[in-house]
Amino acid sequence: MRPISSPPPGSDPFVRRLTALTLVIITLMLLWWSLPLIESLFTPKVGGVRTVTARGDLAADERATIELFEKSRDSVVFITTARLVQDIWTRNVFAVPRGTGSGFIWDDAGHVVTNFHVIEGASEATIKLADGRDYKAALVGVSPAHDIAVLRIGVGFKRPPPVPIGTSHDLKVGQKVFAIGNPFGLDWTLTTGIVSALDRSLTSESGATPIQHLIQTDAAINPGNSGGPLLDSAGRLIGINTAIYSPSGASVGIGFAVPVDTIMRVVPQIISQGRYIRPTLGIEVDERLNERITAMLEIEGVVVLRVTPGSAADKAGLKGATLTPDGGIIPKDVIVAVQGKQVDSASKLLALIDDYNVGDTVQLTIVRDGQKQEIGVVLQPGA
Repeated sequence: MRPISSPPPGSDPFVRRLTALTLVIITLMLLWWSLPLIESLFTPKVGGVRTVTARGDLAADERATIELFEKSRDSVVFITTARLVQDIWTRNVFAVPRGTGSGFIWDDAGHVVTNFHVIEGASEATIKLADGRDYKAALVGVSPAHDIAVLRIGVGFKRPPPVPIGTSHDLKVGQKVFAIGNPFGLDWTLTTGIVSALDRSLTSESGATPIQHLIQTDAAINPGNSGGPLLDSAGRLIGINTAIYSPSGASVGIGFAVPVDTIMRVVPQIISQGRYIRPTLGIEVDERLNERITAMLEIEGVVVLRVTPGSAADKAGLKGATLTPDGGIIPKDVIVAVQGKQVDSASKLLALIDDYNVGDTVQLTIVRDGQKQEIGVVLQPGA
């Protein structure tokens, strides 16, 4: 018998077909990867010149935004502040840069409105106009309670236009707003957004009485925007950008602006008198003590602790609390509303009174001996 021998390697038809198919696949893959190179070898070298595609007309809202910025830009200023420091060895005085901010032209007399915290602690301020001119600014006056300051520059010719004035009492959540300022020193920057909320309150940087009636917006506001104008879609001033709510100090879509109705009440007084004189009732209240007493009485309002003799409140017949020999307090009058608006804290009472002017008569709703009654008080100037 003839011995049976093994088939030579590669003689199996299945193995041959599999090997051939693998080679075809590899060849096709190499060809596919090489196509761009092959194509480039046969493509004429024309320098990569492209034809510009026609833009067409801008959208109507784009044209409106561009026009608003171009009209408003010249009314916005760039503020840099410095603090004078004396060298303890040489006794030489030199200026140390302190910070930057924004502001806007208020009138033709050269008054510039900005935030109080922009110039707080500074010894001097320089204002740069949109056309590049620089001026040393003089301080006219401030109102820390509203975070408002007024400066003045002497512009002899080509005076920049004052920003048009709008209103804030009729603002609606959802309205478009536009902020122009100098964030991080990047001058004349425009950001847009909407009114996110109204009548917000925010504790000032000094930690004093909270600033009331603020406009909340999602327009990007960053350090350097402070003091700049917040405008409506007609280009009118509706607020001063004053603060952002952010742990990092950068915009997170929550910014605040002092409303123009407050500005219109405060700024003219600062210009004419050098300061803002708050209207008052002539009473003493205490926020922390008030919380404890009203909780004990189970009532929302403000306890009148003391009435200043001869004050507007005294003339109107308001009664203060009585102190007992053991240091206790027996409340008499509790203010629960001003002109029909509910009062639930001392800061709210101050804010509501501040909406009026010295000499105005406001109607107070008080609770005395468990009974509600109305008392009219003529507001007097504060200290």
